[in-house]
Amino acid sequence: MTIHRRFDFKCASLLLPILVSTCATAQSKGNGYACPATVTAQTCTAENTCGSPSTPCSVDVKRTANAASVTPGIPNAKGNSLFCIKPGTTVQWKSTGKDIGFVVDFGPASPFDPPGAIIGGSDRAVSVVAKKPGCYKYSAGACRSGAIYGMCGQTNAQLIITPN
Repeated sequence: MTIHRRFDFKCASLLLPILVSTCATAQSKGNGYACPATVTAQTCTAENTCGSPSTPCSVDVKRTANAASVTPGIPNAKGNSLFCIKPGTTVQWKSTGKDIGFVVDFGPASPFDPPGAIIGGSDRAVSVVAKKPGCYKYSAGACRSGAIYGMCGQTNAQLIITPN
C-alpha cells in the first residue's frame, strides 16, 4: 500500500530546529562565511550566471540520497556548484522534489532582500532579491516529509553577487 503525503508546514515547526541546527553546525566548521581568496567576480561567466535584473533566477533545492543539492536554473548546471547572480535579480528558491522542505542560510550578512534564512518547500517557493555584491558561502538543508531514516540532508556551497 502506498501512502502519499504532502509537505505540511505544520510539520515545519518540528523540522525547522533540525534544519537550523544542521546548518549552524555546518557553518561553525571551517572558516565561517568568507569565500576563498581564489573565488572572485572574475570567476563569473555567461555559463555560470543565473538570471538578470529583468529575468528571474530559479534555484532548485533537493534532498539527494546522501545530502542536499542546490542547482541554479542554468543549462548544464551541476548541483552545489558555484554560480553568480547580478544585483537586482529576483531569485526564486524552490524544490521540485516531492514533499521536500528546505532552509538556505547565508549567516549573519544575507545578500538578499528580505534578509534572513530562506525557508520553503515543494509547495512554497520563496523569492528574494539579490542586493549586496560579494562572494557568499551558504548552507542548505532539505528534509523529506514523512521519512523516518535519513530524513534530512545538508550541503555547503557558494554564490557570487557580481558588482554592478
